[in-house]
Amino acid sequence: MPDSIALTESTYYILLSLFTPQHGYGIMQQVEEMSRGRVRLAAGTLYGALNSLCEKGWIILLPGESGSRRKEYQLTEKGKTALLHEVKRLRELADNGEMILKGVKDNGKS
Repeated sequence: MPDSIALTESTYYILLSLFTPQHGYGIMQQVEEMSRGRVRLAAGTLYGALNSLCEKGWIILLPGESGSRRKEYQLTEKGKTALLHEVKRLRELADNGEMILKGVKDNGKS
């Protein structure tokens, strides 16, 4: 997987929420909770993202009970790899920012 792939914040949180199987409404709630309300997914946005992630092979739709409209999704190994790459990328961004800004704080500048 190329290191240059940057996930959107909503995709990142969707993948994180699917570390354990969940249905759409549960994903929406968990994403909002993890982002402290900053990321709120509308149903259309969520299901568009879920379809795209299924096509990439990053998540799968789990077999459901017959007659149930409730769909549950789960992260795949490919999705876990994408998520791990993103965590590494974000950590590098934060580390570099802190390294540069540490000098600003140490010099009494704000």
